[in-house]
Amino acid sequence: MPAGLNRALLTVAGAVIAIVLAIAISSVAIIAAGASPLDAFAAFFNFGETPRAVVNGVAAFLNRAVPLFIAGLAVAVGFRMNLFNIGVEGQYRLAAICAAYVGSTFTAPAPIQIAVIVVVAAAVGGLYALIPAVMKVTRGVNEVIATIMLNYIAINLTSFLVRGPFAGQRGEGQLTTTTPELADSAMFPNLNFIFDWFGQPSPTRGGGLWGFLLLAVVLGLAVWVVLERTRFGFNVKASGLNGPAALASGVNPKKMIIAAMVLSGGIAGLIGLPEILGDRGAFNSNFTAGLGFLGIAVALLGRNKPVGIALAALLFAFLDRAQGALQFAEVPASVVTIIQGVIVLLVVVANEVTNRLALRLEEQRAAQQLGRNTPVEVAA
Repeated sequence: MPAGLNRALLTVAGAVIAIVLAIAISSVAIIAAGASPLDAFAAFFNFGETPRAVVNGVAAFLNRAVPLFIAGLAVAVGFRMNLFNIGVEGQYRLAAICAAYVGSTFTAPAPIQIAVIVVVAAAVGGLYALIPAVMKVTRGVNEVIATIMLNYIAINLTSFLVRGPFAGQRGEGQLTTTTPELADSAMFPNLNFIFDWFGQPSPTRGGGLWGFLLLAVVLGLAVWVVLERTRFGFNVKASGLNGPAALASGVNPKKMIIAAMVLSGGIAGLIGLPEILGDRGAFNSNFTAGLGFLGIAVALLGRNKPVGIALAALLFAFLDRAQGALQFAEVPASVVTIIQGVIVLLVVVANEVTNRLALRLEEQRAAQQLGRNTPVEVAA
């Protein structure tokens, strides 16, 4: 069996075993919470009783997966360079409010206005990620510590901006503060027509199925091409694996650190746009938080590969969507968090075990091949 296929089969087997074990462990937690595991797992697949409720549930599930996928891509770029960009949380929130505010200051044809908003978000995220990159290459500051501290700065700066310089007019009875509303030309067209193809009603909640899904797919393909099929991607991986060896071969590891962190931050800057351009039309004080931290789990679960990250994002979105259904089934919503944590932990362990097994099998195969190719000396 080819080594690549053997490794792939071991990876799939490890993931399946990890998920089965996660279900078993989660069942124990559900029983401890005084609920029925069967009712809990049935609630995960309960999308509603009417066709309208079902399409709303499916749209919410896919909409949740989009920012998780982008967050996973942002973290994965850093991981490929052996960098832990923990600052994705702060990068996307600061980028989201800046992009929303800039987009509200002018009106232009939809392609131009949306493009400007996307570019601003990516630029702000990339520039904010540049700070820990420069600190690392010039002063040797650990990027984990730097990005965690920058998260606190970005989160509090965002809270100040949405209540101060970037605040729009608050409507009567409105409890949250927001940036000025975006023009209709800034809103990304939805994909509700897909449901029409299958003879289903269009979603009515949360702006329907967000059109940013298509841009996320293109982004995933672009990241795959850049990291797997270009010299830049090879240099990033080589620098992350062995900086001195990469330097000896003509690759500057410091430049690769800066490039990888800026690229990671630029992708992180797009995380908040699906929600802004697909539903809210502004950044408000209740903007979805925690996507950057979830992106770390998604990237680990997807093994830093765009296809794996997409599957991991769908899994996390599937679990998140079930929180409402779990409450109706009298199951604590915290069960979702338990399941997510257990799955990530077990999959990471399974990946390490399968990697070691695959390496051992490859070493045995190489030893056998070497034994067959070694000439046998005949005694005189």
